[in-house]
Formats: sequence, structure tokens, C-alpha cells
Amino acid sequence: MKKYVIVTGGVLSGIGKGIFSASLARLMKEFGVKVNVLKIDPYLNVDAGTMNPNQHGEVFVTDDGYEADLDLGHYERFLGQNMSRQNNMTAGQVYLRVIEKERQGKFLGNTVQIVPHLTEEIKSRIKSLEAELLVVEIGGTVGDIEGEVFLEAVRELQMEEGRENFLFAHVTYVPYLRTTNEFKTKPTQQSVQLLRRAGIVPDMIIVRSEFPIDPSSLSKVSLFSGVPRDFVINLPDTKNVYEVPEILKDIGIHKKIAEKLKLNLKEGNFGWNYPKAFKPYRIALVGKYLGTDDAYKSIIESVFLTGIEKPVVVDSQMLEEMDDDGVTKVLGEYDAIIIPGGFGRRGVEGKIKAIKYARENKKPILGICLGMQLMVVEFARNVLGYKNANSTEFDPNTPYPVVDLMEEQKKIMNLGGTMRLGAQEMKVFPGTKLYEIYGGVETVSERHRHRYEVNEDSFPELFKKPGEPGYKLVISAKSRFIEAIEIEDHPFFIGVQYHPEYKSKVGAPHPIFLYLKKVLEGFE
Repeated sequence: MKKYVIVTGGVLSGIGKGIFSASLARLMKEFGVKVNVLKIDPYLNVDAGTMNPNQHGEVFVTDDGYEADLDLGHYERFLGQNMSRQNNMTAGQVYLRVIEKERQGKFLGNTVQIVPHLTEEIKSRIKSLEAELLVVEIGGTVGDIEGEVFLEAVRELQMEEGRENFLFAHVTYVPYLRTTNEFKTKPTQQSVQLLRRAGIVPDMIIVRSEFPIDPSSLSKVSLFSGVPRDFVINLPDTKNVYEVPEILKDIGIHKKIAEKLKLNLKEGNFGWNYPKAFKPYRIALVGKYLGTDDAYKSIIESVFLTGIEKPVVVDSQMLEEMDDDGVTKVLGEYDAIIIPGGFGRRGVEGKIKAIKYARENKKPILGICLGMQLMVVEFARNVLGYKNANSTEFDPNTPYPVVDLMEEQKKIMNLGGTMRLGAQEMKVFPGTKLYEIYGGVETVSERHRHRYEVNEDSFPELFKKPGEPGYKLVISAKSRFIEAIEIEDHPFFIGVQYHPEYKSKVGAPHPIFLYLKKVLEGFE
């Protein structure tokens, strides 16, 4: 019989349900349990593809081309295995599927209702995932109106599958009130009561806090929630989230869960290889989504997993308003620059100024997706003298459309799920820096998320032919179109159309980020 850990959240969102779920899954995997994960998002979007990164964080793309919540990125990095569209469920998907079935007449004339039709669809999706232990994270907080149907579904599921096969872990936050010098557990008590009203009795309380909580406060949580004291676990903030699996192991949470669910653990070495020491290199991430670091989560974590301090997000719109001296003053303080992807015109000229600075001053720079496209725009403008060269995304009337909408995208009207998405193979050319980065491998697969491509056919003069002298862009990888460019006689000027950050995992960062670290170490 499959076992389940259902992770719910109370008090407020963004306190680390995803990190806890990913860490727990990895810990159980380390002890021989076949683990799978499912993130439930109560929003009505079908997927995360059309969401603003400032509001919701980055969109994480899987190999099969699914645009997911950033928690799937946590799952991949922590578990060391690829996720797919099966590992994410949204309210939008569930409602859409039920309505489609109703239109097809599959309910035999019955009145279609939240219970049982919607809950049955949810339960069916949950049960379809294969695992010995399935960790299900329900997004949002207890009490959210859009999340009620999912709580009802898992309540029904544990009755059908057997209460002995379920463990409910409630992640909540206990704030510290400095004016009275005490932790306040009342919000946690309230969220547990809301969970009980939904028919779910928690087996474990994960108490998040700014710093360690005193034993008496944890005892109070135990008393008022009805959860045994040894199942009330405090997880205070840590500077390195990759410590969490180790912390959970030291607490013995894997043994508590195994005993409760009657799972067999296999003893062995705990092979959790995460970085503990960090080089103090300063990397500027020139972006425009400044509301939260989550907007560039996978890039930031990819750098961090190489053993470099996390990048600093620099406002591209601020650079847009500066002259060359101002840009030099700001970016001169950094050891390297990353230009990430994004949509919309705002801040684009600031990114182009950053690319010009890095190219002329031989500052290591990595351009990702839009970043690579803007490298081509900058080169066309400032080396070939093509004034007003641009992407048609930002200037449909540019006289030099060096980046243009992909041909197959020109007839697409809907925005959701219609970009070039997911893993695609490409050829990496020998003799290039990218070829060296991939260790001499000529065919690689990388994940994509874009509508525009470099317009090589109309502007072949931008690119160097094999053996051709002169200062031009070198094409270092190609599929049907240009996948990567670089410049000779530069320590690290690499642009990639794909998203290498999506494939970084704990103990195995993407080789592009590892090579960037190697270049920075060579400057010491």
C-alpha cells in the first residue's frame, strides 16, 4: 500500500513548505524509500506560465515542457531527479478537466458538483503517481477558500486508503514579539483549529521561526494542537537551506515517519553533498523583477551550488538611465555579470549597456535566453554600427531585426503553454569554449522557454565562419536555429538561448556555472 505525507501550511505563505517537502523527500530517499512528490497549487491558472515573476516567483520548466511553480525546482535540486507535469496539479487543471468531462457527457446526466466530482478528479490525480512514499505539498495556507477542495479531497482519500497510511505535517510560523520578549504561538493554534475544522488532524507540526524556540513554547504548541511533543519540530532560519535535510536527519524525523507509516529504512551513508564554504566572488544578476529573489531562483541557486556567494540583483532599469561612466561605476564592483531571461521592453536598454560594458572590459558575462538575444543586439549596434538594431519583440519597426519571432509562433494567438518549451537537442561545435564546458560532448539536451530567435538568415555577417579572421560572434551551438554564441579572446562571453539553470542539482551544478567559477578562480 502506498504511503502519504501530506504537507499543509498555516498562518502565512512563503515560510518554506517547499524546502521542507523537498528535504523530507530527499532524506527518505537516502534511506532507501522510493519517493515521489506532488505540488498542489490552488490557483485557477492552468499552469504558472502566464504569471508575473514579481508576484509568484520564477517559472520552472521541466523536460517535458511543463511550466511549473518554482517548488518543482526545489524538488529537482534536492531529490536529484527530474520532475514532469505529473508532479504539479493546479485548481485550473482540475476544474478544466471536470468541465471537459461534463461537456462530453461523461457524468451520465448527474448534476456536477464540487463533491464528489471535483474531489474525485483530485484523488485520481494523486493516486496516479507511483511511489512507495508520496509527499504531497498543498500550496497556500489553511483557510484559503481556493484550497478547501484539496483539503476535502485528501480527507476523503485518507478514509479510503486507510488512516494508517497517512501522515499530515502542518508547517506553521511562530513569530517572536520583541516588545514582550516572547514567542507567540496563538497563530499556530488558530491554524491547527482551521485544519481540524476541515476534518484533518495533524500528526506533526513543523514550527518555523526566526531563531530557535524555547522548549516551553513548543510544549504549548503540542498541548493546544493535540500533537505529541516529540512530533512538534522546530526549524529555525538557516543561512543555507541545503542544511535542512541534515537537520531533519539529526532530529530523526525519518525514523518517526517510518515508524508511523510502517516503512522499512535501509541504513547506509548519508550522501548529501552540498556546498558549505563559499568563494566571495560578487556576481551581478542584471534583471528587472525586483519584487523577490524568487523571480530568479534557479539562477541564484545554480551559482550558490557551485560554492559561490549568491548573486546580487542589479536593477536593469537603473542602468538604463546611466551613461557609460555610471554603468562602469556600478558594474565595476562585480567579478562577473549574468543577464537573465524576461519579457517586455522595460529595462532592456539597461541590460544592453551591461553587455557592452562586459564585452569591452572583458568582464565575464553569461547571457541566458533574452540575455543571449540582447548580446546579439548589442554586437550589431556597437560593433557593426547597425543603429537601432533590436528584437522585434521590443521594436516591431526596427531596421535591423537581428532577433525575430520564431516562424511557428507567428500564427499562435494564445499565450499559455505555447512557447518553445522543454528539452531539445542541439549540436555543440568543436573548438568553442562551450564545447570545452561540455567536456567534448557534441550533442546535448537543454530546456527552453522562448518565442523569439536570433535572425541568422537575414544577418549572416554578424557571425564568424570557420577559419574566418576578424572580430565577430562565434556560433557555438545550434539546433534549427542558433542556441549559443561566444566571442574569441574574451575570458567568458557566452550567451545561450536555453536555460541551463533548470538542470542544476545539489552536488551537480550545471557545467556552465562550474566553468564560470573556474574562470573567476583564474583571476585570483
